[in-house]
Amino acid sequence: MIKVYRKTATIKAEQFDGSNDMIDKYHIEHDEAYMVPFRLETPEGWLGVNIHDWIATGVNGEYWPIADDVFKKTYAKLPVIPKIWADTIEEYKANHYRLSEIFTEWDLGYGGQDVIARAWLDGYTVEGDNENFKSSKPLV
Repeated sequence: MIKVYRKTATIKAEQFDGSNDMIDKYHIEHDEAYMVPFRLETPEGWLGVNIHDWIATGVNGEYWPIADDVFKKTYAKLPVIPKIWADTIEEYKANHYRLSEIFTEWDLGYGGQDVIARAWLDGYTVEGDNENFKSSKPLV
């Protein structure tokens, strides 16, 4: 499943599992004769990709592999927030409110302010879009 991550810009990335579905999806060459049996076509040419590496999608739809250890040190998953929080962030930004004004109008509960601040600054994923959730914390 593709997850949304952030470095200096938001990217989409998926961890390569070697499945036929992913090989087909990313047009990966697979040949046991190579030192690296999987190869991914990138703008720089064909690059090796290993199981557990990440395949990132660029702004123009291009792909590139990122080693798992490098990916984990470089990217962080965007916060996942309920739709009502996402709508509120977008409304406040559209009306040129400051981030601090959300905190005076909404009771976000313990930890909610940190999540909303990260979502405001870095971007977010809306609960249920790419995730499975048990319940949403209601805003009171």
